[in-house]
Amino acid sequence: MPRTVTPLSDSAIKTAKPKEKLYKLTDGQGLYLEIKPNGSKLWRFKYRFDGKDMTPLSFGAYPDLSLVKARQKRTEARELLAQGVDPSAEKKAAKQAQRADGVTFETLAREWYAYNAPRWAESTAYKAKLYMENDLIPGIGARPVKAITRPELVELVRKVEARGTLNAAGKIRQWLHQIFRFGLASGAVEANPATDLDVVAAPPKATRHHPHVGFAELPELLGKIEAANISTLTRHAIRLLVLTAVRPGELRQAPWSEFDLDGATWTIPKARMKARRPHVVPLPRQAVAILRQLKELTGDYPLLFPGQQNPDRPMSENTINKALRLIGYEGRQTGHGFRHLLSTELNGRGYNRDWIERQLAHGDADEIRDTYNHATYLEQRREMMQAWADSIDALCSGANVVSIKRKA
Repeated sequence: MPRTVTPLSDSAIKTAKPKEKLYKLTDGQGLYLEIKPNGSKLWRFKYRFDGKDMTPLSFGAYPDLSLVKARQKRTEARELLAQGVDPSAEKKAAKQAQRADGVTFETLAREWYAYNAPRWAESTAYKAKLYMENDLIPGIGARPVKAITRPELVELVRKVEARGTLNAAGKIRQWLHQIFRFGLASGAVEANPATDLDVVAAPPKATRHHPHVGFAELPELLGKIEAANISTLTRHAIRLLVLTAVRPGELRQAPWSEFDLDGATWTIPKARMKARRPHVVPLPRQAVAILRQLKELTGDYPLLFPGQQNPDRPMSENTINKALRLIGYEGRQTGHGFRHLLSTELNGRGYNRDWIERQLAHGDADEIRDTYNHATYLEQRREMMQAWADSIDALCSGANVVSIKRKA
């Protein structure tokens, strides 16, 4: 015969004193008050689900939760059990839904960034944070993510397009899409309002992607760079891009610690590379000479090209392209375009395509083959890049440039 339980009363609860050990006052039908040695009193509900004893469900502390309200919660929990629903799981789901309703775009964006930044190259993480802080959070950071609509995002992107920075607008569309996808996976949103934003994107400017001049035009370009009213650091940066064909971001953010000038080698760690693989850059004599001159100017700083306002930050990503526009090469040459110039010219001279691709840090999808190529092509690339630098010197001095044929 089941034991008869006398229901609790407010007076019994109020007068209940703590003991040396935790004890319980039972109200019946699974509800009891847990009294701890420190005097705190907590309502709990004991139940079985799917044939198993479950962890007691916490309702709240007395007197914040009165006896009447605790019994109401017991009734609600028993109703869920009658429907075949675990009240503990239901409580967790309700909490998650409540949290999601209060999540702002800034909170979601920062969670997305914190999750992805360790997986990105430093340059990607830097750009994502820059656009997030300058455009996304000021624009919609305080808005609840569930309330954000597609027209709001279109308006945000159009403000960026209005500045003429179409590349930045494209990146922001891409990152908005990723942030809301992250929100879908984490349960913060139920739909992605950032899909199809490209449908209403501003038409791209009629310019080539990463345009570049022909090899024969290099002397004129370099001559204009020498005569231009630009900083010595910018001048050195452009010449190093021509001589090494690295990505502008890899050069701008390079610390002196990566360079072995005596060994004529620059080793970029995988954390800074787009392909997330370390990259060894053989330095021709001309590049080493420029770097030694540069060391006299910035050798006391961590970075080769420290920023004017903050030497702990790299030179602005716009500096090189701005200098090229200043000398009349807008739409004809970009910093990144020097990579395409080298690729076009060296392929035309008959060099092994794998050497060129390795010099450009275009990794092989086969990781084992990629590691092998990394080890075996360094000396071939060193010879190739020295010949490249010598041919530029010869061209600039007015000598004839003969294609240098190489076999694999």
